[in-house]
Amino acid sequence: MDLSSITWDPYDEAVLADPFAHHAVLRDAGAVVWLERYGCFAMARYAEVRAALTDWETFVSGRGVGLADFAREEPWRPPSLLLEADPPLHGRTRGVMNKVVALPALRALQPKWVEQAHALVAGLVGTGPFDAVPALAEAFPLSVFPALVGLREEGRENLIPYGTTAFNAFGPRNALLTRSLENAATATAWVMESCRRDNLLPGGWGELVYAAADHGECSEAEAERLVRSLLTAGVDTTVNGIANLVHAFAENPGQWRKLRAQPDLARKAIEESLRWGGVVQTFFRTTSRAVDIAGTTIPEGSKVLLFLAAANRDPRHWSDPDRFDITRSASGHVGFGFGIHQCLGQMVARFEAEAVLAALIAQVGEIRSTAPATRRINNTLFALGTLPVELIAA
Repeated sequence: MDLSSITWDPYDEAVLADPFAHHAVLRDAGAVVWLERYGCFAMARYAEVRAALTDWETFVSGRGVGLADFAREEPWRPPSLLLEADPPLHGRTRGVMNKVVALPALRALQPKWVEQAHALVAGLVGTGPFDAVPALAEAFPLSVFPALVGLREEGRENLIPYGTTAFNAFGPRNALLTRSLENAATATAWVMESCRRDNLLPGGWGELVYAAADHGECSEAEAERLVRSLLTAGVDTTVNGIANLVHAFAENPGQWRKLRAQPDLARKAIEESLRWGGVVQTFFRTTSRAVDIAGTTIPEGSKVLLFLAAANRDPRHWSDPDRFDITRSASGHVGFGFGIHQCLGQMVARFEAEAVLAALIAQVGEIRSTAPATRRINNTLFALGTLPVELIAA
C-alpha cells in the first residue's frame, strides 16, 4: 500500500496556532502517514490512535513520548517514571501513585474547592471585561493544586513556565523550545528544588510519595521524580482545560443557556470540552517491533506521532465532530490518553473543572467574549494566551 507523505511541518508556529485546520488532511491521507520533515510516521484517525495507545507493548513510551528517542539520545531531564516508562517499572511507580492520588481523598476536598471557586468567580462577576486566563484559568488551579502536593507558597507561579517548557520539549528542538528553556531556567530550578523531601510541606501528596519510599515501594530518587511528574502534568493541562471550557461557552452561548437550564449536564459538558478543545494535541510512541497498520508496515524502532486532538474530531467515529455539543456522549475520547499511560491526574483536572463550572452556573447568566482570544503557541498543547471575557450576573 502506498504511504502518503505529508510535507508541511506540524510544528510550524502557524500550524500550531490553528492545528484543527490541518487535521482533516492528515486523517484523509490515510490510517498511517509519513511526516517527511521529521522522518517519522503519524496517525490521526480515532481507531488507530486509540488502538496504539492501548497497545503499550508495541507502541512503547519508555523511549520517550516526544520526538527524541531516549534509546539514541540523552533527554533534557530525567524521564518521567509514569509517562515515559513501560512495565514493569511503570506498573510499580503507577501503583505507588494510585495510592497517593486516591479518589476518596479527592472527593473529600471537593466541597472546599467548590467554595474557593465560588469566591473566585464572585470577585469577577459584573466587574467588566477581564482576561480569564490569568484571572480564572490560572488562578484557580494555582490556589488548590500546589497546596494539595505540599509545595511551599513562595514561587508557585513558577509552575506555569515550567509546565510550558515540559510540553514544548515533547516536540522538536525548534525555536519554541529554545525560547522556552531560556525563559524557564529559574522556574525549572525552583521546581527541582521544591520536589526535595525537605522542602515539601507536611500533609500533602509529596509527603505521601516519600512515605512510600520509606516503606520500600520506591527509592528516594524515584520519589523525587514522581513528585516532579505531578507538577509537570498537574498544572498546564488543567489551566488550559479550564480556559478552553470557558472559551467554548463564550463562543457557543446557546450551549451555556442549555447548561444553566440543565445543570446536570455539567459533567457531560466537561467531557465534551476535553474532546472538542484538544488541550493535548499530540504525543509520540516508539515501535518495539515491526507492526502492520491498515496495510502499512511500520518498522521496529520507528517514532510514531499520535494526533490525539485529530482523533477526537474524527468524523469516522464522531457525529458532527467540530460542533461543541454538551448533550453529546463524549465517552471514549482520548483527551487524557488511553490505556495504562492515561493521565494520572485526570480526576484532579475533572474535579477542578467541576468546581469552576458549578460556580459559573450558579452566578453567571452569560459568558460574553469581549475581544478575540489569542493562542500561546506550544509544541504539544493547544493553549490560550489571552481570553478577554465579561461575566454577566445571573
